Amino acid sequence: MPSVLIVEDEEVLLRNLEARLRDDGFQVFAASDGEEAMAHIRAARPDLVVLDIMLPKLDGLSVCRMLRKDDSLANLPIIMLTARGTEVDRIVGLESGADDYIVKPFSLGEFLARVRAVLRRSPGHQPPQEQLVADDLSLDLKGHKLFCGGAEVHLSNREFMLLAELMRNSGAVLTRDLLLTRVWGEDNFVEKRTVDVHVRWLREKIEEDPSQPRRIVTVRGVGYRFEG
Repeated sequence: MPSVLIVEDEEVLLRNLEARLRDDGFQVFAASDGEEAMAHIRAARPDLVVLDIMLPKLDGLSVCRMLRKDDSLANLPIIMLTARGTEVDRIVGLESGADDYIVKPFSLGEFLARVRAVLRRSPGHQPPQEQLVADDLSLDLKGHKLFCGGAEVHLSNREFMLLAELMRNSGAVLTRDLLLTRVWGEDNFVEKRTVDVHVRWLREKIEEDPSQPRRIVTVRGVGYRFEG
């Protein structure tokens, strides 16, 4: 699955962009300033960077220029975000090396279309997953539907998001804190017990024997692991 780093210091916008990309099957990482972004890019090598221009510590134009001067990162696709909308600003952004330039405010639909378009033009692009499949379990990310043994199973939005996160990371243990952040968001003040309750509801819908789950396994004292 393609990985996208979003570098944005507006918290609400960042969370909205994260959620939209994850819903469409992307792996998403976040940074709130230019220095953090550079450290993450060098360590993780994402497939695409969404980069705000106005950032603390190191602005987006500087980050973009630094990447284009680094031979190992020069071809990394970059989409720049900014509140500036004049022709001069667009030219400066594109001449600094950006592949595309989106002016705020913009719709999430437009944002997703731009991300897909830039990735399609990049070397070695693989489209994001549209389905997550494990045995007779199939999660349709675009249609927002779950099928178990060929029959559709109705999930709430949170149940769907939780199952998608677990299936995307099949075999890995995800802590309750991590699941709370990715599914409910950092701004939602909910208890860790909320994760346990939603896991129980999911098990009742997808496990042959919810009291002895085979798909969503509890790792005592840590969190949960999906067995695909």
